[in-house]
Amino acid sequence: MPQPTIKRWGIRVALLCLLAFAPFAAWAQADVPVFKISRQDSTIKFYVKASIEIAGTFDKWDASLTFTSTDVTTGVLQITVQAASVNTGSSMKDSTLKSADFFNVEQQPVITFVSKSIAQTGPDSFVVNGDFTIRGVTNPETLNLTVSGKGTGSGHITGTMAFDRKDYGMDAGIPFIRIADHVEVTFDLKGKRVSGPPLMFKQ
Repeated sequence: MPQPTIKRWGIRVALLCLLAFAPFAAWAQADVPVFKISRQDSTIKFYVKASIEIAGTFDKWDASLTFTSTDVTTGVLQITVQAASVNTGSSMKDSTLKSADFFNVEQQPVITFVSKSIAQTGPDSFVVNGDFTIRGVTNPETLNLTVSGKGTGSGHITGTMAFDRKDYGMDAGIPFIRIADHVEVTFDLKGKRVSGPPLMFKQ
C-alpha cells in the first residue's frame, strides 16, 4: 500500500520545512524597526479661521507607525481619532462641531488618516500622501512632516495638513460666526523605537 506511506512522508517534509523556516521568519520580523507612539506626550490640534476663533484638540485618538524595512519611506502612518472627543474649551462650540452639520459623530464616530506613500524631501522633512476620512467621506490629502531625534531611537514627528471642509460635506455655517472653509490640522507625535534596527534616512 504505497499511497499512505507517500502521504506520511509528504506530511513529514512539510513539517520539516515549517521548522526550518521558522527561525528565518522570526529573524526577519526582528530586523524591522518597531515604533510606539506615546499619546501622553503627543497632540492632535485643529484650527479654522473665523470671526470668533475656532481651535481645539482631540482627547481620544490612536496612532501607529509601521515599517516593512529599515528604509524610512516604507513607513505607514495611521491615525484614528474619536470625533466626539473634540475639545475647544467651549461646550457650545463642541456641540456644534459634533452635530450632523459638521463631524456628525452619531453616524460617523471616527476620523482617520492612512498614509499611502512617504517621500523624503530634505534631511528632516517628508511629504506623506494618504487617505483622509471624515463624516464617512474619503479624499486624498497631503501631510507635511518634520522629524527630530534621528538616530536616537526616539523623537518627535510634527506635521500639518490642510483641507477644505466643504469637500467632506461640511457646508453649513455657524450662526453669528463667519467661518472659513480652510481647516488646518497639526500633529505633534512623540515616538520611540521599542525593537529592531534604526531607520535609514537619505543624507
